[in-house]
Amino acid sequence: MTRPRTAVRPAWRPIAAVAGVVVVLLLAVSGRYGYNVDELYFRLLGERGWAWGYTDQPPLVPAVVHAASALLGDEVGAIRAPAALCGGAVVLLGALITAELGGTRRAQVLSALMLGSSFLVLSVGHIMVTTTLDLVAWSAALLFVLRALLRGQGKWWLAVGAVLGVALYAKYIVALLPVTLLIGLAVAGPRRVFRDRYLYAGAALALVIGSPNLVYQITHDFPQLQMADALAATDGPMNRIVFLPGLVLLVGPVLTVLWPAGLVKLWRDPAWRPVRALGLAFPLAVGLTLYGGGRPDYVGGFFVLLLAAGAVAADRWSAGRTVRRVLLTAGLALSAVVQVLMALPVLPPASPLSTLNNISLESVGWPRLADQVSRVYDGLSRRDRDRAVVLAGNLGESGALDRYGPDLPRVYSGHNELHSWGPPPEHADVVVAVGVPRSRLAADFRSCVAAGRVDNGLDIENAEQGTEITVCRGRARPWAELWPAYHYLSG
Repeated sequence: MTRPRTAVRPAWRPIAAVAGVVVVLLLAVSGRYGYNVDELYFRLLGERGWAWGYTDQPPLVPAVVHAASALLGDEVGAIRAPAALCGGAVVLLGALITAELGGTRRAQVLSALMLGSSFLVLSVGHIMVTTTLDLVAWSAALLFVLRALLRGQGKWWLAVGAVLGVALYAKYIVALLPVTLLIGLAVAGPRRVFRDRYLYAGAALALVIGSPNLVYQITHDFPQLQMADALAATDGPMNRIVFLPGLVLLVGPVLTVLWPAGLVKLWRDPAWRPVRALGLAFPLAVGLTLYGGGRPDYVGGFFVLLLAAGAVAADRWSAGRTVRRVLLTAGLALSAVVQVLMALPVLPPASPLSTLNNISLESVGWPRLADQVSRVYDGLSRRDRDRAVVLAGNLGESGALDRYGPDLPRVYSGHNELHSWGPPPEHADVVVAVGVPRSRLAADFRSCVAAGRVDNGLDIENAEQGTEITVCRGRARPWAELWPAYHYLSG
């Protein structure tokens, strides 16, 4: 089938230039502040080598973090290099989506600029988290979906299936895309797609590639379902409250004016009728995410499509009208400045804009935490040190102590996957605990003494600030009996 007139040739040079600038910017600030809590955890998981899955997530991101550390050095900037490249890839893929929708050269550049200056892309391009790879997968899959539907070339369903299969190794939430897309196709059409053998071949390819994930879930009592239930119980109510404001934060107030224009255009533009199902898939995904108590970034991949479509609408709205172009340029410039200041560590850590970003809040104070715990351990008698272990309340503390406390004994934690690495050895009847509830320790040891509180030195109120460091002695029962009570799941 011939290529329809809606698709135009990609403006490779300018959109690649924008993507390159984004990558350079992300690399330039990659070493500021420090590790994010999830990065510390992924580094810790990756040290143990490849696994087919974990209690709380698939295996790809820890593997990427470990590979980056091995190749580039065990530093925060090294593991963020792949994240920066992913940020640039999303910018490039978004511009290609604009081209697929028939956007002019100017619209493609506008799309790249909007995505490259959005909180969504800058934040996940700055740190290496599951959403980083997930956003690239959504962007690529959406591009191939457009090609399959707009060009009428079913072979692109194979590319969609391959991308989704690989993406399952990064984040299971990518399954939201095919589920909502298929519902959208059934309702809004074109229903003839369901007669295309390539659609089913693509689905089969995704299942084959991602099947080890399913095998892991079956053989480990479906830990992801347990994790989802735990997150819904602990984070779900608050996530529902902040969901709509969070959608605005992902792209900023200025771009929030443009993506709805893209959504409307998906429904109203006759040239885009074959992809109208995507206009229905987005609100479906929002509804399912709200129902499940998920975070706004779970539907972040759709914003790549909506901003790409919004760029086409904005370009046509401003074409040949100087005042409108000035307003569009000024709005985009203002949005870019605000988003960069909020998403990236370019300001001092304690500045108001930085403290609005939870990524920044979770990226400070880790070396000091490890140093304070180390000083408490060093202050023990030699007899106590010989039979002591360190207990960490969460995965970030565990990762920080592993990274910055090389002279400490082995660290144990009951948080998520780390619980499976325990229990401590039976000879350990002295613990230095950080972040573990005093009530839990008091029930398991004959004596517990407060030895200090974590202080990040920046007067920043994050999750670790003021956390108690405790020394306990005289374990009441064997670790094998105590350890199950330390296990908990949370994000």
